[in-house]
Order: sequence, then structure tokens, then C-alpha cells
Amino acid sequence: MKRRSFLSLVSASGGILLTTPAIGNYTGTTGKKNDKITGQLSADVIIAGGGLGGCAAALAACRNGLKVIMTEETDWIGGQVSQQGVPPDEHFWIETHGAPASYREYRNRVRAFYKRNYPLTDDAKSREYLNPGDGSVSKLCHEPRVTVAVLIEMLSPYLSTGKLTILTNCKVKSAHTDGDVVKALQVTDCKNDHTFVLSAPYFVDATECGDLLPLTKTEYITGTESKSQTGELHAPEKADPENNQAFTLCFAMDYQPGVNNVIDRPADYGYWSTFIPRMTPPWSGKLLELKYSNPRTLEPKEMGFHPEGKKTGDLLNLWNYRRIINKDNFAKGTYDGDITIVNWPQNDYVPENLIDVPEKEFSKHIEAAKQMNLSLFYWLQTEAPRPDGGLGWQGLRLRGDVLGTSDGMAQYPYIREARRIKAEFTVLEEHVGAENRRLVAGEVAGKKSADFYDSVGTGYYHIDLHPSSRGINYVDFGSLPFQIPLGALLPQRMNNLLPANKNIGTTHITNGCYRLHPVEWSIGEAVGMLITFAKNKKLPPRAVRERKDLLTEFQGWIRSQGLETHWPAK
Repeated sequence: MKRRSFLSLVSASGGILLTTPAIGNYTGTTGKKNDKITGQLSADVIIAGGGLGGCAAALAACRNGLKVIMTEETDWIGGQVSQQGVPPDEHFWIETHGAPASYREYRNRVRAFYKRNYPLTDDAKSREYLNPGDGSVSKLCHEPRVTVAVLIEMLSPYLSTGKLTILTNCKVKSAHTDGDVVKALQVTDCKNDHTFVLSAPYFVDATECGDLLPLTKTEYITGTESKSQTGELHAPEKADPENNQAFTLCFAMDYQPGVNNVIDRPADYGYWSTFIPRMTPPWSGKLLELKYSNPRTLEPKEMGFHPEGKKTGDLLNLWNYRRIINKDNFAKGTYDGDITIVNWPQNDYVPENLIDVPEKEFSKHIEAAKQMNLSLFYWLQTEAPRPDGGLGWQGLRLRGDVLGTSDGMAQYPYIREARRIKAEFTVLEEHVGAENRRLVAGEVAGKKSADFYDSVGTGYYHIDLHPSSRGINYVDFGSLPFQIPLGALLPQRMNNLLPANKNIGTTHITNGCYRLHPVEWSIGEAVGMLITFAKNKKLPPRAVRERKDLLTEFQGWIRSQGLETHWPAK
């Protein structure tokens, strides 16, 4: 998908253009014909992936004196909440606890950014917990570009001092390893077609799909484990490495009453307008309908849609669900209408899997998802039922500028499930699933998630598995407020590579509650601090968990910097 320049879209960032810096003198070859390595950079830590986990790891490492290089293959840092356009999925207590202090600082800065720069109404400006879009999915539905600006603001002291270098539009292509140690990554600048080498004592895989794991030959798992492997209550009888949750290519839109914005009929509209997802248990009907399978019961569930935010009876109005701008929060005339993000059951892409497929196939699936999106958008403009009995909303308009693109789509697909390391400890459903926990711990003990002695963070979300690439319908059930065990962040073999995204030691089932925004941030910040601690002690990261005295010291240190290791006693 076509992307506009970062500078033109994020002027609020202070004009910081994140591009490849001057590369040191180095010559070599990648082994491919006419493909030369043009430079090298080194640091204390190389972080691949500029999502929330990557940014949190960079923030923690730089804050504690390390030099960091972070790569990002799109124009924007921020991952889920920016390049992918997904407002933060969070728990009920997020304003006060259940995430690191730095994550709440990020959230507070988002609100302050609006209060400082936007013509808010007096009522909106006075709200302590301003929600710019008043979307029902989150207490902080806001524009992706604001997250980018805020993250740059938080990282700016380290960019200014040279402790941090951010390389946007750069993708890791290969890795050099020596036994159980990663030595360097080979990175390509996708805009200028330069290839260069990044070397460091420590590496962090904060990519959306766990890209460094196969490149470094780090052992990993994909898809679904079987019940015999994990003993999990909701695990299937047979394992399936290709059964991954659907990805979603989000898009943004607004509404101009009385204006005809109808796009040309998409080439694949005939296919998608009649498409019925093949699911077990069955889907509720055609994909392009205002209904879906209730995630808990799998029975058909009706939804409403009205692009002026009006009530749709007792039905959820999809327009309000991930609305990122509510025009009524701003001075009259600032916005013609609201802006909303489409991340709905109707654009979960279930036909194909993105994990461990060739790059050309990956791109092919993204293009197919774009065509599905355009078909959904055209259907909303021309055929979606209106409360007044009419069909379609001609005034709907794609807002690619909101996502930093010219084609209306997000810069990168929303990835719900990645490659997962084979970890020293794997989080199972019996540790965090409400029903499974009661079965193994008893009725009283089962009201609390497992207590991990090596906890380095906290989080909460229900276990939420979207329909999968193998046709498994929703798997959605209750979980308990949980901890993040250090053992789940340590690969079984590799000594200097750590995960900082959805690639930690979880199962297909428990990934469903460890994959959300604040948990990813918590993982990244713990990893950044673990690397700092291990470097200062001149020990491999795994030694921190192996020695009780080191673990106790490390946990005390991270708590002193605002990380939470336990939920407060009720």
C-alpha cells in the first residue's frame, strides 16, 4: 500500500524525520548478485520492530544509559496503535494500575497533546479522562498520528543525545549467528535499497510476526497446540501449526452528509459480497451483513450502523465502536463529522495465514485483504441497510491520511498471533483462564491467577481468539488478572535474543490475553531493563532468573522505575 511521507503527516512531532542516519564505512556483500552492503552501525542493543514493545524496550534501555538502534519497516513507530490503526485494548483499571507507570504516562501525554493542540470544547478539556473519540472499545480512542507524536516526544531526549537511532522503512533480511549467540542483523532500507549491518551484544525481536526467530534459528512454535501437549481446557485434540488467528487490515473513514463519495465498484466485489466464511461452528451468514457470531455463544448476533453516531436501538452501533474522533468534543466546525476505524468481524481476513509464508505470498494476502476492505466499504456506501429503510450511506469517505497512506488502508496489518519462542517457561490456560484455573487450583484458589515467583509485569484481558485461518470460529472466555513471568521472555537456547511483542512463551490459547497494547508495553519495558541489568552484571539474561538473589534485586529495581510485578491486594 502506498504511504505518504512521515514528515508531512506528523508535523506535530516537531519535524523529526526518522530516516537512516549516516552509515559508517563498511564494504561487503550479501551473497546475492549486485547486492552490496554499504555500511554498518553498532550499539548496546538492536531492537527490530518499532511497535509498543519495541518503543518501551528502547525507552527503558536508553533511560538506563544504553545505546540503542531500533528498526521499523513502516513510516511510523507505535505498532498496533499507530501503523495498524487499532485503538488501545485495555482493562478496567488501566487509569491507576495494571501496567507500568510509563504506559500511563504515555496515555496521559496523549490526552495532554489534545488539550494543548486541539480546539476542544470546555467540557472536553475539563475531563480528566478525556476520550477524544468516545469509542466504546477503549477509554482512549484517538488518532494514530497522535501516538506517533507522543512516542517521539518521549524518546526525543535520547534521539537528541545520540543514545537512540530509529531506522524507519528498514526491514531485517538476515542474521549472523555463532552457536547460541546472535552477532549481527542485515537490514535493508526499503526506500533507498541500501543494505547494511547492525551489530550489538543484545538483540530484541519486537517485530509483529516474530521475524527474527527463523532468521536466527531460534526455536519457536506457531498455531495451535494439542490438548495432549498443554493439557489446556480449550485446546483442540490435534495440533495445527497453521491455525493462526485472522489478521485485519484496518481502515479509517468519516461521513459527509449529502455528499456522494461512492467509490468505483471494486473488482472483487462479486466475490466478497456473497462470501460466507467457512467456520466450525458455522458463521452467522454472509460476511457483508450487519451480524456475526457472538464470540461467547457463537449464535448469530445482530449489529447496527449509523455514521452520525445515533443509537441503533439495542444493537451496538459499529460506527461508535472504534470511533477516534467525536466531532462534539471539538469546537463547532472543526470536523465535518466523526472519524472511525474499521476493525470489525467483517474485515477479519480468514482465508489465509500470514505466518511462515514466503514474502510474495504475504504481500498477496495483504492485497486480497485490501480488496475485501474496499468491498466492505462499497457495501456500506451502497447496500448497507439504514434505519429509515433505505440502503447505503453515500457520504462515507475513506481517510487514508489518518493512517498515513494514500489508499485508505493501514500501513501494516493488525497481527493477532505471531511466532512464539520455545521459552524456559510457557504460560498455559491453567495459569490464567478462569475456568481452567478453578479446575487445577480449586474454587477458592482459582479466583486468582497463578502467582509467578519471577513476575516482571502485570496485565489483564479476557482470552479472545478471533476466527482463524483454519476455519475455527471465535474462542472467547474469561481470564483472571495475571502476571508476566520472566521465564516466558527467555528462549530455551539463544543467549542474547529476547522477545518484546506477541512472540513470548505463551500458547495459542494464552496468547489471546497476552497480546494487547499495555501487556506488549510491559513486556518491552521489562526486556529493556533486563538487558541493562544483565549487561551491568556481566551475566547472560537467563542467569537473572536462575539466581534467587539476582532475581530479587532485579524485581526490586524494576519496581523502583514504575514497573508492577503484582496486582494490589483487594
